[in-house]
Amino acid sequence: AGVCDGFIGNRILARYREAADTILMDGSTPWDVDEAMVNFGYAMGPYEAQDLSGLDIAYANRRRQDATRDPNRRYIPISDRMVDEGRLGKKVGVGWYRYPGGKGRVDDPLIEDLIREEAHFAKVTRTEISEAEIQEQLLLAMINEASDILGEGIAHSAAEIDLVSVLGYGFPRWRGGLMHYADELGVPNIVNRITKLAETDQVAWKLSDVLRHCERTGTKLSEYHLNRIDS
Repeated sequence: AGVCDGFIGNRILARYREAADTILMDGSTPWDVDEAMVNFGYAMGPYEAQDLSGLDIAYANRRRQDATRDPNRRYIPISDRMVDEGRLGKKVGVGWYRYPGGKGRVDDPLIEDLIREEAHFAKVTRTEISEAEIQEQLLLAMINEASDILGEGIAHSAAEIDLVSVLGYGFPRWRGGLMHYADELGVPNIVNRITKLAETDQVAWKLSDVLRHCERTGTKLSEYHLNRIDS
């Protein structure tokens, strides 16, 4: 694998979290997002995972990216506000969830209030987002980012990304890895869905050139390392 900002897994993880925060802003809750991804096959969802690792880690990463962030890209400040208010995760007893007595997580209605307030500030009209929509948006966001990583030569094959996603980032092993799952969905279907999502946000949902190439040539992502976009 090559070297890029965050390497393979962290870059996909950053896009996963960005897409999850957008879903929060637009109409969901941390526990609904977590439940959706657990039902897909993850051991835990993105918000419980953040509470375990500490919200200050991702916060520091975002600050390092401030100078180079695309000004046209939608930025969701919910996680920043959490850190500003000292909600750093399980280690302090409160993050996306509350941990009374340092024990198991409990849904926190204060978080719902915070999300609604941020949506109001951003003039976002929140609408209910189904479990299927949550799963689709998060998985497509990761697949699109992973396809860019493949096209940039950071990963040398889809199999390399599959290995990283399963061994290092909790993607359900029985689904074979992120790109294996993408091939099961089918590239034409993925391109169609991302194109539809791009109608509401062209920056976040800019279609990967690799996906475009694979659709045009009838190539699976698992076969992409045998081809090149200019071929």
